[in-house]
Amino acid sequence: MFGYTVPMYSRMPAPERATYQRYYCETCHQLKAGFGLVSTAAVNYDMTFNTIVIDAVAGDGEVFEGTPKSIGCVFRGPKADSDIFRKMAAYTVILTKWEIVDDMEDKPSVKTDLVDLVLGRAISRAEEMYPEYDETVGRGFGRLREMELEGCTDAVRMGKEFGRYLAEPLGDIAGDGDSPSMREMFADLTAAVYVMDAVDDLEDDFMDGTYNPFLEGCPDFRNRDDFMRRNLYEMTGLVNGVIGDLQRDYSAVRKGMKSMTGVTDNIVYLGVPESAKNAVAGRSGAKMSVKNALDLRKKRTSTY
Repeated sequence: MFGYTVPMYSRMPAPERATYQRYYCETCHQLKAGFGLVSTAAVNYDMTFNTIVIDAVAGDGEVFEGTPKSIGCVFRGPKADSDIFRKMAAYTVILTKWEIVDDMEDKPSVKTDLVDLVLGRAISRAEEMYPEYDETVGRGFGRLREMELEGCTDAVRMGKEFGRYLAEPLGDIAGDGDSPSMREMFADLTAAVYVMDAVDDLEDDFMDGTYNPFLEGCPDFRNRDDFMRRNLYEMTGLVNGVIGDLQRDYSAVRKGMKSMTGVTDNIVYLGVPESAKNAVAGRSGAKMSVKNALDLRKKRTSTY
């Protein structure tokens, strides 16, 4: 598992941890069933959270048997007969495709080419199944690239504009459960992840010569620690602001959730703020990238 939408397990009761694990495992099984074993490398915290919220609002497949934790459990089949899970698996593969494309444009590498080759069959299948998702996500990455070329230094604006594209397929997956509040919540979550990722990657992006909105506005960058010391008040306020937006929209979505609110409350009010604190403090290790997960550039974290 990787990403920033992480539960705070120490504050999550055992029954809710078991329920969260059930969803996490099911997202993995749905990827394997639909797109092959290698696609399970794309499982991430954000995907699991989004699936839980959509499923809790739409009520499509919340009751399904969990997968007992064991060696080789990834080889088991899915337990939920759910269009939401199947569509979320396809969406995750498509998002992974565009992350790879973005990595190739930023800094081509043998590792990126290998990941693209390994996931090629899964990506082709997802494209064929949901070309509209592929087109929308591609436009989102295109808009992000435009803002980078413009030298935009507003990380929150970039994350939210990007997030509104990514929220369109999620709204479609939610079906009758779709709402403006849900789409705004997904856009704000994307913005929070984008900001945390940019903070987390300051040093790496500077060394690699790749775009980072905070570096664009800092011509005298020396190192991450020096940057954070000089900009701690501004950066903390910015991160807290985008998380506040996420929590505001989540509170509106929560009213329509039929279940799972204990799990999602933990993630939104405890887990995401903790991820932000770790990113600002330089303790984060969960960058949202399949390539980084596979080459162990960032430490992947999971309690399972």
